[in-house]
Amino acid sequence: MFEFFFKYPRSVYARGQFALLGAWPKWMLVLLILAAGAGLAWLIRSRLARAAPVMRGWRAWVIWGLQTLMAAVLLVLLWQPAITVAELKPQQNIIAVLVDDSRSMAISEDGLTREARAVQALQSGGVLASLNRSFQTRLYRVDEVPARIDSLKDLQPNAPSTRLGDSLKQLSEETSDLPIGAVVLLSDGDDNSGGISADAISALRARHIPVHTVGFGRERAAHDVELDDAVVAPRAVAGSRIAAKITLHQRGYAGAKINLTVRDGAKMLASRTITLGADGNLQTETLMFDIGGAGAKTLQIAAVPLAGEENTANNTLTRVVNVGSEPRRILYVEGEPRWEYKFIRQAEEDDRMVQIASMVRTSENKVYRQGVSDPKELVDGFPSRPEDLFVYQGLIIGSVEAGYFTPGQQELIRQFVDRRGGGLLLLGGQFALADGGWNASNLTDLLPTTLPVQAGTFHREADPKSGTTHTTAELAPAGVDSIITRLVDDPAANAARWKKLPYLMDYEDPGTPKPGAAVLANLITPESRRLPLLITENFGHGRTAIMATGGSWRWQMSSPLGDTAHDLFWQQLLRWLVSETPGHVTASVPAQMLFDNGAVTITAEVRDQQYNPAPDSKVEAHILGPSGVSALVEMTPVPDSPGQFQAAWSAPKTGAYLTEVTAQRLNNGPDPVTGTVKESGRDVLTFQRMDGVAENFHTEQNRALLERLATQTGGQYWKPADLDKLASRIPFSEAGVTVRETKDLWDLPLVFLVLLLVRFSEWWLRRRWGIV
Repeated sequence: MFEFFFKYPRSVYARGQFALLGAWPKWMLVLLILAAGAGLAWLIRSRLARAAPVMRGWRAWVIWGLQTLMAAVLLVLLWQPAITVAELKPQQNIIAVLVDDSRSMAISEDGLTREARAVQALQSGGVLASLNRSFQTRLYRVDEVPARIDSLKDLQPNAPSTRLGDSLKQLSEETSDLPIGAVVLLSDGDDNSGGISADAISALRARHIPVHTVGFGRERAAHDVELDDAVVAPRAVAGSRIAAKITLHQRGYAGAKINLTVRDGAKMLASRTITLGADGNLQTETLMFDIGGAGAKTLQIAAVPLAGEENTANNTLTRVVNVGSEPRRILYVEGEPRWEYKFIRQAEEDDRMVQIASMVRTSENKVYRQGVSDPKELVDGFPSRPEDLFVYQGLIIGSVEAGYFTPGQQELIRQFVDRRGGGLLLLGGQFALADGGWNASNLTDLLPTTLPVQAGTFHREADPKSGTTHTTAELAPAGVDSIITRLVDDPAANAARWKKLPYLMDYEDPGTPKPGAAVLANLITPESRRLPLLITENFGHGRTAIMATGGSWRWQMSSPLGDTAHDLFWQQLLRWLVSETPGHVTASVPAQMLFDNGAVTITAEVRDQQYNPAPDSKVEAHILGPSGVSALVEMTPVPDSPGQFQAAWSAPKTGAYLTEVTAQRLNNGPDPVTGTVKESGRDVLTFQRMDGVAENFHTEQNRALLERLATQTGGQYWKPADLDKLASRIPFSEAGVTVRETKDLWDLPLVFLVLLLVRFSEWWLRRRWGIV
């Protein structure tokens, strides 16, 4: 339709420059248009006195406007309007035709694969023949890299991945000495590198090469369930319950039931049936499971296929978890003997991975130690040196006033969380939080809430016999998917279980949660006030939490024999407190799953005994992989990041890789007896390379990517049915060998339509007003 009115393709107007070819100067055209308008205005005004009454107002000036427009159009035509545009010289330019040869192009739809439809469009549609009449053409298959082919028969859609941006950039670089006039890309847009990079677009724009994209494949699947992501903690402590946050979407199964599973090999770790949401909407579900013993675990997270699914390969995701066996230690400081202390320790007795060393103030100058690993541990009271406090991964402060700690110890508590990366938990009590003066301490910014200014925020439960309403707990919205508060796997049943917990023996107003804090559970007072009960927040390298009660022990005492809610809650809370506390060496990779490319960057953060950066370290990564793969890689310091080291490596084979990173302090010198340099720390991480998996996901045509690529390079997105017009559009390019062509505009059908419309409008208005 556009060419019917404007004679030339849209690209001519987008790339061309407007010009007037007449010999007379442009200022004369403007002057004549103004003169024509003024003359017509004078003529109409001079006749108004003799004109019919109906024409003596605004209607006269409407007629003047139409006549002036008519005169202006005719005058512009006299100046010979034209457009100049760069056009490829025939037979002197190369058109690169790229056909996606990856596995997703082998998907069959309505009896033909996507690749077969692409070949059919090029051959049977006559596209290649039309291009060959005016240009030289070169055929390429494209997957991870572009490769030239002699014939379309050389296409075999079995490549394990697609990297369109990288391929286009490589093609631009390899043909830098050739006159590439345009690129035609036939693909489903299923790019596995995360999209077309800015570097690839810049390389094409620098040579003014337009990319015309042709999309294949359905833009919407009819019947399919696809897992988009599964977020699982990369590390865990042996025996922990962890969460898999699964994101999925579906088409054609709205309201249907589907089973989500988590497996470790043949062992089923978790299974839950969910109801699928609306078509195309992202849906997030959380599955909780026990990770089991120590070691590297490869988890298979899956949605059991439904009947009639078009693609079942996108129903499973693989994730790797490194499960550590080193016990975590918590220092628990309690200001008075109370039931809460006893029941917290009792809940952790069966947890061999979390050990509690505690000190309870039994009188003014007397402390009872329990759970210490050495007779000298805590013998001098609360630690005053970093090397003494930093041996713990977590710290619990019970009913203890802030003044119990010296200013130096308070600063040490801050550094324990901020620098060491430990977890801090404060409990409610008669000497805790605001009633203990913590609202006036130097640690207010460390807490997840702004404590009340006034004292008297601690409330003890009245005598149950009096018939008063009790303080109860309930799950908050943020706690629905939290591993800390998950007492029952099913979310609805878990919320109901919280409401059935026995009442709390006491509570304390924790104040207002800070913007970055998460309220996982609330308490409801006898006066029906809803206050935060459990609040968590990240701070520096660590994390902090408030449990605003000292009376959760009733969850155990007043529950039936064998009820595990109390113990499970405290075990999960304390594991959360210490599970992410780092050691002296912390190793990481950007992604634990490497798809179709083994390149990986290993990063290590090394700290000394006081957890300050240790840049004077020798750091090595020992990598063990499948089929006997072994490598020892020396890691180098990262500029401007003291204590951080990196190494680039490439996994040569598919499979799981175990990496042990060790660090040695060089400035300490060798041991005088053994002659070796003492190791300052080590860490273990796992990653896995998988090839050919990414092509199973997002198999619908990515039209948005193809359109964006075409728009950003000056090309056009095409449907296969419209390819008969491609050969006529491609010549208008500034790449390759071009010539400036001038195209007349005076004979556009639109011009004659405008002239006719103006004259008709004037006639119609005069007739309507009765002056014809």
